[in-house]
Amino acid sequence: MSWGQSENWSTIQAIGNWFPLGGVKPLPAGTGIPDIAAELRYLMGRYQPMRTRLRFDADGLPRQVVSGSGEIALEVVDAGDSDPDQVAEALSERYRSAEIDFTTEWPVRMGVVRHKGELTHLVVLMSHLAVDGAGALIMMSEVAAGVTTPVPELQPLAQAAWQNSASGRRQNDAALRYHEGILRDAAPRRYREQPPVPGQARYWQGEFDSPAMLPAVQAIAERTGLGSSTVLLALFAKSLSAVTGIHPVLLRPIVGNRFRPGLSGVVCTLAQAGLCVLDASAESFDETVQQAQRSLMSAYKHGYYDPASMEQLKQRVARERGTAVETACFFNDRRGAAMQTQVRPDPSTTAPEDGEGPRPGTFRWVLSQDSPSLESLFLQVDDVPDAVHMTFVMDSHCLSLADGEALVRGMETAALAEAADSTSRIGTGVGAVSDR
Repeated sequence: MSWGQSENWSTIQAIGNWFPLGGVKPLPAGTGIPDIAAELRYLMGRYQPMRTRLRFDADGLPRQVVSGSGEIALEVVDAGDSDPDQVAEALSERYRSAEIDFTTEWPVRMGVVRHKGELTHLVVLMSHLAVDGAGALIMMSEVAAGVTTPVPELQPLAQAAWQNSASGRRQNDAALRYHEGILRDAAPRRYREQPPVPGQARYWQGEFDSPAMLPAVQAIAERTGLGSSTVLLALFAKSLSAVTGIHPVLLRPIVGNRFRPGLSGVVCTLAQAGLCVLDASAESFDETVQQAQRSLMSAYKHGYYDPASMEQLKQRVARERGTAVETACFFNDRRGAAMQTQVRPDPSTTAPEDGEGPRPGTFRWVLSQDSPSLESLFLQVDDVPDAVHMTFVMDSHCLSLADGEALVRGMETAALAEAADSTSRIGTGVGAVSDR
């Protein structure tokens, strides 16, 4: 398998499901079954990962098997007298919860809901083994445009071939050396151990929406001459250090890897977790942002590697140090490039009418469970209109529920304070020098 496939296969095994992404999409009036069948045929014919299954060697290691032809079912569900919205959501949940045999089934499930003779909803779920978030966006844009030009050269089979070449091995070796240096020097703990709370689920998912944080992050980005993604990482490190009392902070930013030659337009799974260290204790937040930029660049450069080799490295360093280094602290900015560099929110959405200052963001817990979650802490930033929207999952044995909320609110508080500092600098004629 390719490195991206291998990384997601490890996650699939860890969480115990087929790691689907996708959901329900309302259909415009007049859409027919032949239209949807043509779209499914297009997906399967154009994109190699959609027609990829696995074969396991005698030692249990998986290999990708790409078919040149085949059949896939398009399910049609009649809603009858039921609400088609509810029927579509139920179909999506059925697809999501049903196990998949990767050796015999395709990594995509598609169905439509029909109500009174008309198609009302499309339900599509695809495994992360086949495509990541960036790849899904490329796919959706090509489907909408009906692109028929040849697909990029480096499909997953070609990726695996390059990764096993001399050039690929050099990339992997460099990544391993970089990670080994951090793993040997880093403090072992990322969190202060939390005692279990009787009757409380262990794994939690929270959401935080802050309209005021959006222009604040942009003001800091403009002041420092760096992107908003870097600013958000610095805010994350600063708040996490304050909540845990542990610094420097070790973070794993998700690296999209589509900046690499031949990979920008490939529909597949390429994202891997990088590794960087950030000391958020600097008196000047601008210094923290500059350090975050340097750390991110190193993580991006070395965020393309063989996951199996990386796991062997971590185990070897743990044996030699006599302790394992906790690395489960992830940051994933999933916004588009335009959102990361330029935002223009409506100022009226960030401050109340009485002029007493920005409204605080809204926080909510949306899910709790006892089965293992993805990671100890995984913070994700997504595109939403006129706000910074963050989703995070956490292990309450690493962070308490109060600490989880304090983490995201601390990011907002720090952003607003730094944005106010930007305004005061402008007002007094003090400016920052951009390093661009």
